[in-house]
Amino acid sequence: MNARTPTARKRSTSRASAASSAAPEAARPDRRQAILLAAEKLFAQHGYHAVTIRQIAEEAGVPLALVGYYFGPKHELFHAIFEHWSHSIDERLARLAAVTIDPDDARTLPRIIEAFTAPVLALRASTEGEYYALLVARELYHATEEADRVLRGYFDPLAEAYIDALHVALPHATRSQVAWGYQFALGALLHHLTDSRIERLSRGENTRADPAVAPMLVNFIAGGLRAALPRPKAVAKAASKAPAAKSSRTKKTIPRRPQP
Repeated sequence: MNARTPTARKRSTSRASAASSAAPEAARPDRRQAILLAAEKLFAQHGYHAVTIRQIAEEAGVPLALVGYYFGPKHELFHAIFEHWSHSIDERLARLAAVTIDPDDARTLPRIIEAFTAPVLALRASTEGEYYALLVARELYHATEEADRVLRGYFDPLAEAYIDALHVALPHATRSQVAWGYQFALGALLHHLTDSRIERLSRGENTRADPAVAPMLVNFIAGGLRAALPRPKAVAKAASKAPAAKSSRTKKTIPRRPQP
């Protein structure tokens, strides 16, 4: 019995030692996530080509080798950021799918635009998504090879879906015209996400990327699309007369008395 006691003590000691060493490991933050967030922040601030793996490791507070261990080369890390946020694209597509697209309903166009802009503005205003929204805006402006790879994989399908929806809402325009309209709308959104000059131009009254102006942005884009892609006069005239003609059919005709 006494011969087993040292072994039992040794086992209990080793277990205690393992538990104590595991405690700091469990308390350590997710290093993979830290690397992802660090890369997202630095890429958004300085651009893909200006940031090194060493800078990302320092920003994340991890050994340099861990960046490659978790993500491989820098371009794969860049791609992983957009994969991590792919749910935001899914949300925009889901919002679009929920819109009833009726070309004769004046509310259709603003609803499409709101579905397109609202999730991005919410990301920009959040602590978690601020740098991602800035990164998207930056990379869309600067079409590098890596940015183009991401655009084709993630954002082109989104753009195609919204262009198709806008074309249904604006059936008098060609799809190529609507594609231009989409690009102009995207430009207004991206500028709002990244611009800080508004604070100076408004003499301190406006705040950069203010989410409170979201309705104004929607109205601006919708108004611009309607002005740039107006309905032909014949179509617009027929549409304006249609309700009147319909209502006239419901009126009762009162026969006039013959004049003496």
